[in-house]
Amino acid sequence: MTDSLASEDDLSGLRILVVEDEAAISLLLEDMLLDFGCEVIGPAARLSAALDAVEQEKVDLAILDVNVAGEPIYPVAEALAQRSIPFVFSTGYGSAGIRDAFRDRPVLQKPFAQNDLKQKLLAARGKTG
Repeated sequence: MTDSLASEDDLSGLRILVVEDEAAISLLLEDMLLDFGCEVIGPAARLSAALDAVEQEKVDLAILDVNVAGEPIYPVAEALAQRSIPFVFSTGYGSAGIRDAFRDRPVLQKPFAQNDLKQKLLAARGKTG
C-alpha cells in the first residue's frame, strides 16, 4: 500500500453517526462519508433518535448538527463524551454558538466541502473523551 492510499483510508471502515435535520445536508454528508469508506449510522433527524443510536449502536465518530429540529444537541454530545466517542459539531453559526464545555471540539462550518469534512473528522479522531 502506498502512502497516498494509506492517508485516504484513515476513515475507512469507521461507523459514523450523522445527526442532521435537513435532508439535503444529510444526503450530502452520507455521500461524502461513503466516499471515505465509512459506514453511516442514521441519519438521525431528532434528538431522541440520536440518543437511541448512541445507546444502541457501535459508533466510532459522530457529526452533530448543533440545532436539531429546534433542540440543542448537547444531550447527545454529553452522551458521546461519556463514552469517549469523538464528534464534530456541524453549524452555520461557527464556533461562537458552541457551549463553553465543548469549545475544544472540531466545528464544521456549513456550507462545507468534502475535504473540510475529512479534516474535521481526522481532527476529532485525534481527540477523545
